[in-house]
Amino acid sequence: MTLPTPGPTGHSQSLSQVLVSLMKGVVYQESDPGLWQALLHLQGQVRDHVTTLGLQLMLDEAEGYAYLRQRPAAEGEPELPRLVPRRQLSYGVSLLLVLLRKKLAEADSTGGGSRLVLRRDDILDMVRLFLPDGTNEARLVDRLDADLARVVELGFLRRLRDSDDAFEVRRILKAFVDAQWLGTFEQRLAGYRAHLNEEGGGTA
Repeated sequence: MTLPTPGPTGHSQSLSQVLVSLMKGVVYQESDPGLWQALLHLQGQVRDHVTTLGLQLMLDEAEGYAYLRQRPAAEGEPELPRLVPRRQLSYGVSLLLVLLRKKLAEADSTGGGSRLVLRRDDILDMVRLFLPDGTNEARLVDRLDADLARVVELGFLRRLRDSDDAFEVRRILKAFVDAQWLGTFEQRLAGYRAHLNEEGGGTA
């Protein structure tokens, strides 16, 4: 028996599912292989559709993720209302993102595999190196937990199901903290350190 081929309705539903998923956040190949294949097949139509909304599709087939970004207005073109809001990040969250991005780059350079998993204590040790001497340990831990929760919410970290204190660094972080940003890593950390010194005077 020959199965019927999908008609226009099925095609439209696939496009709608892809668009809705992208509007809600990042689409990962590993999370939904079927949706990912639909996105690859329909990406031309997806790009045309989101362009009319002032957005652009950012798709990294090698890393297996895709998301929507606000499209910069061309010269002489009116600025459209933002559908993708800007994210205001605290210094602690920004510092954590830089450190995680650097760790991801180190793992890539040593051929450590496609996944980077870090323990909470390892992340705490990374952050501690860039805080003023005499930082209150209890307040440091509380702040780190709050910052980690925010980074998980942003989608750059994922808690592992089989562990309470292990996190996978999502590779989409590479798209937001790019090579140029990493190139000024030391200068940025110096700025964070100076800010924290002024803010806390030796406390966190």
